[in-house]
Amino acid sequence: MLKDTVANDVISAGLERGADFVDIFVERNVVSSLSFLDQHTKDVRSGTDFGIGIRAVFGKKAVYGYANSKERDELLRIVESICALDGEQPVPAGFNGFANTPQRRQAEVIKGLDSHQAHAEKIKYLQSIDQYCRQHAKISQVEIFSLQRWQQIEIYNSEGLHEQDERHYTRIGATAIAQDGREQARAFHGPGGSVGWELVDQLPAEEIAELIARRAITVLSAEPCPAGRMPVIIDNGFGGVIFHEACGHLLETTSVEKKASVFHDKMGEMIAHSAVSASDDGTLPGFWGSLAMDDEGTPAQKTQLIKDGRLVSFLVDRLGEIKTGFKRTGSGRRQSYKFPPASRMRNTFIEAGPYSREELLASVDRGLYAKVMGGGSVTPGTGDFNFSVEEAYLIENGKLGKPVRGATLIGSGPETLQKISMVGNNFSLAPGMCGSVSGTIPVTVGQPALKVDDILVGGEKA
Repeated sequence: MLKDTVANDVISAGLERGADFVDIFVERNVVSSLSFLDQHTKDVRSGTDFGIGIRAVFGKKAVYGYANSKERDELLRIVESICALDGEQPVPAGFNGFANTPQRRQAEVIKGLDSHQAHAEKIKYLQSIDQYCRQHAKISQVEIFSLQRWQQIEIYNSEGLHEQDERHYTRIGATAIAQDGREQARAFHGPGGSVGWELVDQLPAEEIAELIARRAITVLSAEPCPAGRMPVIIDNGFGGVIFHEACGHLLETTSVEKKASVFHDKMGEMIAHSAVSASDDGTLPGFWGSLAMDDEGTPAQKTQLIKDGRLVSFLVDRLGEIKTGFKRTGSGRRQSYKFPPASRMRNTFIEAGPYSREELLASVDRGLYAKVMGGGSVTPGTGDFNFSVEEAYLIENGKLGKPVRGATLIGSGPETLQKISMVGNNFSLAPGMCGSVSGTIPVTVGQPALKVDDILVGGEKA
């Protein structure tokens, strides 16, 4: 997408102005989305964006600029401008050119946006979900979307790296609203992957519709959740959002380098119960947060974060390595060329343990089973969290009891890690979007069902 000669001139100009390191991020991004509401197609949108970001690193400081042009003069103007922001006396360095490498691709894609896909086929699929949902009398509204993205990137840097990558993303999101008089309840399901439209071959429309309709109707008829401290079993898949938000961000060097994380000085120490092991893996083929390489050109890898309760690694990008001394983990990510990269999560999860769901339930006399997690909020630095539970049940005498609504889980990520005493064997992953200093990016969260011995549950019933 960018001529090697232009990239060479831009990087040379940055080094001549005293930068220790210069990199260029070239991106072409194609997006296509559909939405379906009130039994009709609501929106059909598509677009293409192109841009180039340039970063110059001076010691432990980085300056960044971007443009929508690949003209040599414009890119030289940007690198000269950002280098002038450093304010230090330049010490020119030499540059010896690039070592070209083959284009990367994380997984084989069959029906990406680089091949023609008829809107009619996609609309028919969304319409089928809507129709199956509405077969349930209490479902009053259904809203569905599909999103496809095709991202091509090219990276050059002053160490001679020249890498290309091509990424495809597809996601379906479906919401059902159940109503009984003035009472309403909603349920959402949003599967996705780093694949093309072939994703829906594994997602029958009837199954998605039944899942969200059943969940919404179950919550609609549920009693208010009791409040108080109690043991909680958090189920698999999107249950991992608590670890992601309340603990995962604290393991990114974006927080660690500023000592804004409670874990910044805990390397090698026990930060969780010995039952807990956790990883961040960018290499899982076809998953939403997977990458062939990160946005700095570092190959993807699996990073063990916690092993048997002990902190063994952070998530590290280039600047994080410079500032903390920890080795890079292929975790430099960004939303687009408009953002400099930062250490971010990919597919982040608590690993499977030995227990069945029945064994987890049997260990609780009275507590809560959080089957499906919803959204929440987290305090940066401390990991204090407040998350809603979309679908929940009481546990009574080791058995699954009646459904309850309005439950929230309130606690601290670091403290909760210490209270996870049993980890199940029904591991699964779920996609989501994560916002941080380098924008909003696709990530995957996950875990098996696990038991938290004691946590504060907020509810509508005293």
